[in-house]
This record gives sequence, C-alpha cells and structure tokens, in this order.
Amino acid sequence: MSFTAPVATGRSTTGIPTARLAMWWLLASEIVIFGGLVAVYLLLRLHNPGWGEEASHTNVWAGAINTFVLLTSSYFIVLGHKYSELKETEKANKFMLLTVLFGFIFLIVKAYEYTTEIMHGFTLFKSVFWSFYYVATAIHATHVIVGMLAIYLISRGVKKGKNLHRTEVVGIYWHFVDIVWIFLFPLLYIAK
Repeated sequence: MSFTAPVATGRSTTGIPTARLAMWWLLASEIVIFGGLVAVYLLLRLHNPGWGEEASHTNVWAGAINTFVLLTSSYFIVLGHKYSELKETEKANKFMLLTVLFGFIFLIVKAYEYTTEIMHGFTLFKSVFWSFYYVATAIHATHVIVGMLAIYLISRGVKKGKNLHRTEVVGIYWHFVDIVWIFLFPLLYIAK
C-alpha cells in the first residue's frame, strides 16, 4: 500500500492548489451575500435622504478603531503565512494567535458599540437604516468569529509543523473579512 497526499493539498486542473481554489469559490458566494446587501442598502439610501441623520448617530470612533484593529490583524496573518512558509512554526503560531486576539478586540469594541447604541434607543427596529446596520455588522461579526476559530484551529497544527499551507488559505478568508469591513465602515459610519 502506497501513501498518497490528501486531495485537498493537490493541484486542481487549473494549476491552483485545491484548498486555495475552494476558498476562492467560497468567497465568491460570500461576495454575492455582502454584495447584495450593499446594493440594496445603496438603493434604499439614495431614496431616503433621512438616512444621513440616522447614520450620524453611529460611533465613528469605534468604527475607526475597529478598522485599525482589523487592518493590524491582517498584517499579523500575513506574518503568520510568511513564517509558515519559512517553516518557523513558533513565530507563525504567535502571529496567528495575535490575529485571533485582535479579532477578540474587534468583537469587544463592537459589543460596546451595540450596547451604547441600544441604550440610546437605536435598536434593530428603530428604522430601516438601523436594521441594515445591525444585520450587516452582525453578519460581518459572525464571519469574524468563524475566521478566528479557523485561525486558532489551524494554528494548533502549524505549531506542530503540520498543514502549514492552511495558513495561506485561512489568511485569504481573513483578508476577505477585512475588505468587507472596509466597505461597511464608510457606508454605515462616515457617509452622512
């Protein structure tokens, strides 16, 4: 009996590693979800000038801090990938765990933001703007949590020197989470 590499690490007929190709397909479906949400938001926003007033009650500083946090976490996952490729597993693991830590910071800031807004009466059912705000940011936060879990689980293997290629795949996902936030931040916080 001979040993063969698992299918997930092989090359597809495109020449792209199967895991990377699968992640790009997953992200294509996610783009449809977020793209549809953003398109509907923009169409409604253009026909509801009062949304600017609603948006003025979002916490721009919290959104800006979270933008910085996610961009920094993206830098850490890049370093995790770099050290995975160099087979420096301790450093790769450290930067992957820093990415997870910054994901927690993002969620803590988001929880503070939600709490403050709800205390001021800006709830999910206050207006269509706030419905969009909570739905879009909650879907995004769910993706942050999924990314954190994936990075943490993969970091365990990386620390042992196993499946180092997975760092790149989970990094692609994490960058997608960051890019979505880069769209949400100006739409929900800045565009008044």
